[in-house]
Amino acid sequence: MHKRMLIQAATALVALQFFAVPVFAAGSSGGSDQTVTQCKKGEVWDKKKKKCVAPQEGMLDDDSIYDAGHALAMAGRYDEAISVLTLAANKQDPRILNYLGYSHRHSGRVTVGLGYYEEALRIDPNYTLVREYLGEAHLQIGDLAGAQQQLMEIEKRTGKGSREYGMLSEQIDHFMRS
Repeated sequence: MHKRMLIQAATALVALQFFAVPVFAAGSSGGSDQTVTQCKKGEVWDKKKKKCVAPQEGMLDDDSIYDAGHALAMAGRYDEAISVLTLAANKQDPRILNYLGYSHRHSGRVTVGLGYYEEALRIDPNYTLVREYLGEAHLQIGDLAGAQQQLMEIEKRTGKGSREYGMLSEQIDHFMRS
């Protein structure tokens, strides 16, 4: 139980870092904040209509779906994030797969989450955020070696100075001490 609380606390810290980065930095044009702050459960912000709407397949572009799904996942609204992310036209977008994995994992469906992470890495093996989350998932199921493998993969790609390396390294240290 103590390990799980540490993992959840560190994951929350990761989430806070995402909120510190402007949404525009990822190439989107906003809307994720409104989904979390203004829309009721089951709705997302439609930046074209400038209002909350019930998401339907084909009504939002994949960047808007990603923005809304990401924001919902970071706000702990995992089932809503999953509902929104599954509407993406490009079912092979590693960003979408990553947050489907994240949301399933945090909803207690770790094995399902692992599958989404692995698929995202099959498409983009250099996506280090997926590797960090995959490492956290390995720790969640007690697989220290799997987490350490992902840490080594992150180091190969970004060195020890990246946020992903630091977060997963810290999670592994906490896991080993508890």
